[in-house]
Amino acid sequence: MTQAFSAARPILLACAAGALMTAAPAQASSEDDWATASDVVRAALVVAAVGTPVVEEDWEGMRQAGMSLGATYLVTEGLKQTFPTMRPDGSDNRSFPSNHTSLSFAAAATIDERQGRTAGIVAHVAAAFVGVARVEARKHRWGEVLAGAAIGGVAGRLLTTRPSENVAIMPWGDTSGAGVTLAARF
Repeated sequence: MTQAFSAARPILLACAAGALMTAAPAQASSEDDWATASDVVRAALVVAAVGTPVVEEDWEGMRQAGMSLGATYLVTEGLKQTFPTMRPDGSDNRSFPSNHTSLSFAAAATIDERQGRTAGIVAHVAAAFVGVARVEARKHRWGEVLAGAAIGGVAGRLLTTRPSENVAIMPWGDTSGAGVTLAARF
């Protein structure tokens, strides 16, 4: 990862999240629009949680994001099966807890842990938007959204760790050979 990208990342994340969240409600004139907005922002958060580590070649971060999102999905789906609850719009009985919100908060917590506080704040604001959008779309009630946020937030925190700054593995190579240097700070 380049130093310029690293320094600009929080600004880029803030701009992207801001654009998504300001454009979505401005266009959301119906329940379907709110549902679409929640789909888009949830997908963006999940892609950011998994995609940023891939771009940065942070394979441990990618693994942790996958574990966090996978565990969140399994717990949420298990609760939906155990406690069938009719949605406010009457479309089905899979309202409790909000899967959109749980995955959004799992992604936000993972981003916060792996990418730092600035990116984490932006991600949590976007995740909160998803919860609001699910209520506005009449897919969930506030309690279902709060339960989803708690499930995702807890899974994201429990299954994600901050990258270690005490150990660095640095591959190197030139025309005469290649190797790996391990640097540790005690």
